[in-house]
Amino acid sequence: MIDNLEYNTEREHLIIPEYGRHLQKMINYATSRETKEERNKIAKAIIDVMGNLQPHLRDVPDFQHKLWDQLFIMSDFKLDAESPYPMPSKEELQAKPGPLKYPQNHPKYRFYGNNIKTMIDVARTWEEGEMKEALTYTIANHMKKCFLNWNKDTVEDAVIFDHLFELSDGELNLKGSVEDLTDATSLMRVKKRQHTGKKSKKSNRGGRKRY
Repeated sequence: MIDNLEYNTEREHLIIPEYGRHLQKMINYATSRETKEERNKIAKAIIDVMGNLQPHLRDVPDFQHKLWDQLFIMSDFKLDAESPYPMPSKEELQAKPGPLKYPQNHPKYRFYGNNIKTMIDVARTWEEGEMKEALTYTIANHMKKCFLNWNKDTVEDAVIFDHLFELSDGELNLKGSVEDLTDATSLMRVKKRQHTGKKSKKSNRGGRKRY
């Protein structure tokens, strides 16, 4: 009996280990059948078993497509069975992905970040009105907060307005506005409150319980 024991190191490699060895043996059995009718019947039964592992996705069309692709992949593309979806190609799956293109942005004021420039570009496309004015002030307030995170001191609203005017190519103009941005002390107070709150949670971990 001991001589008949099998070890994983001696067994064949599992292509998709998540499905287990028994399912892999079922696929190998289906591949070895002589008639296509029998292979089709067994392949559909295997798809049902694979779908039962995730019953909430079993009847979703896209998920069914994924199961059939995995079935052919686990058979090493040797299973000759009819599928309701195009059979994936081995060359396509083994092909190396192309290099990912990263945005090469070099903003003049890096402390504002790329998201600010994206927000400004969106605001430039809006029609003139209260909504665009509100968005412009929201962007300016966020720019002021970013500036304070970088500078830790204070900044005049006029500086933010000048930067906003420059970054928007003169289309978002708050120069000479009578409405002030959020006070710097208020922005820093919110950040300080959040920072001290995190510290208090850590300090309570090692403290004694009080009854």
